[in-house]
This record gives sequence, C-alpha cells and structure tokens, in this order.
Amino acid sequence: MTRTFVTTAVARGALVLLLASAAAFGVLAAGQAQEAAGQGAAGQGPEQAQSAAVSQLISTMQIDQVIELLRVEGVDYGKSIEDEMFPGAGGAGWVATVGKIYDPVAMKAAFAGRLSAELGGKEAEVAGMEAFFGSDLGQRVLKLELEARRALLDDDTEAAADLAWGDLDSGDAARAGLIRKFAEVNDLVDSNVMGALNSNLAFYQGMAATGGFAGEMPEDQMLSDVWGQEPDIRRETEAWVYPYLNLAYGPLSDAELQAYIDFSATPEGQVLNGALFAAFDAVFTPISKALGTAAALQIQGQDI
Repeated sequence: MTRTFVTTAVARGALVLLLASAAAFGVLAAGQAQEAAGQGAAGQGPEQAQSAAVSQLISTMQIDQVIELLRVEGVDYGKSIEDEMFPGAGGAGWVATVGKIYDPVAMKAAFAGRLSAELGGKEAEVAGMEAFFGSDLGQRVLKLELEARRALLDDDTEAAADLAWGDLDSGDAARAGLIRKFAEVNDLVDSNVMGALNSNLAFYQGMAATGGFAGEMPEDQMLSDVWGQEPDIRRETEAWVYPYLNLAYGPLSDAELQAYIDFSATPEGQVLNGALFAAFDAVFTPISKALGTAAALQIQGQDI
C-alpha cells in the first residue's frame, strides 16, 4: 500500500535533473569555467570556493523550480495515499499535514547539503558540469525536462506520452535505441528502483514507530515486504521513464541526444549522476518516513 507514493514522487525525482549539453562544448567550455572559477574564488578559501561553485551549479540547474514541481507532485500524491489507506477520512487536516511535510525550504536545504557533500573535493568536475549546464544546449535541455514534467501532471498528457512511446518503440528502432541508451548510461531504472525501495522502507519505519501496524513489525519483515514490491516498482518505473524521456527529448535531434549520452558517460556525467541520486534520496527518504508517521496517526484517529 506504500509503493505507489515512491514510484511517483521519488522514482521520478532524480530524472528531471540528469542534464547536460553536447560533448562538443566539453573541452572549451570546461576550460572557460575553470578559469572563471579561479578568478571568482580569489580571496576565498578552498571550502568557500567549493561551496560557491556548488551553489552556482544549483542555480544554473534551476533547482528551485524543480523542487517546487516535485512539491506539487508530492502534495497531489498525498491525496492518493488518503484514497488507499483511509478513504475520505483525511480532509483538510491531512492536506495541511502533507503540505507541511513537503516543505520547499527544507527540501532545498536537504538537496543542497547532500549535493555539496557528494561533490566535495571535485572542483574540476563541478566546473565542467557548470560549463555544460550553462551552455545554450544545456539550458535548452533543462527547459525541455521541466516542461515535460509539468505536462505529465495532466492525466491525458501522460496517456498520450505512453502511446507516443509505444509508437516510437515499435516504429523507429534507432530513435528508441537512443532513448534506451540514455536511460542505461544514467542507470535510471535501477537507481530509481533502489531509491523507491529505500523510501518505501522509510515509510514502513515511520508507520511502525507510531503503531501503524496491527501488532509489531520487525525490521526483517519490513525489508522482506519492501523487497517483495521490487518487480512492481520496476515495471512502474520503466513504464514512466521511457515515455517521459521521449516526451522531454522529442525536440532534440538524434545528434544532440547522442551528444547528451556521450556526456553522460564521461567521468563528470557519472559523478553528477551519482550525486543527484544521493541528493534526492536525502530529500525523499525523510519525507517518506514522515508520511508514514502521519498516515499511521491518521489511521489511529489521532491529531496530526
């Protein structure tokens, strides 16, 4: 009963930020960014310069907009939790509780803190990321990904995206192969499935801590139950990832998409990929645990 929360708010969370621009910009742009970073860091210590660089990267990647979009998705999904676990019993109180849990200030702080920790000591890589994301193509990709995420909030658009991917997958093997290669290089399915499982476990832990289960649920049983959800989570993740990628990157040419894949395979791309998944895990694991606690209290009829 908890897996569905994760496969929307968490499993989709890391997708929107896996951005880069064409590999053709790499050498020149990275060098320019490193030079600019060196000039801007004059008079600063190494830690201050690194913090400023990551803060700039977060700004370039439009994290504020991403977090707000994820908050909208999460608050909307709180309604589905009510429908599954206590139909019609949540009311305004549940809506308010979910809204507090999805606190955008706390979400941004958790993301920034973990991303900074993950990228610590990787000044050259961060400079390369900044160069890519700050380029024309990088900004275009950011815009396309955000627009696709917003569009998929609409059920009819999501259904149309599913059909479009099915048509592409059966009728254009080359383009569909590029989409699949992008997902593979960025480990989108496996990493999202793992993040979903982690957040589901946190939901269970939140429920158990407040007596949300009939009787005691030991940790090993939680782990067993959560792992049993893996096949369903994997299917749902795959069913969302490919239509989303096809919708987002539809305006890109094959050459542009291939360049994006090439960048994703570079050391900078792989470092970024891992850092993003870790940062989103830092955001959504505590959210999931808090939702589990709140749901358990709601079921018990306590004041939440």
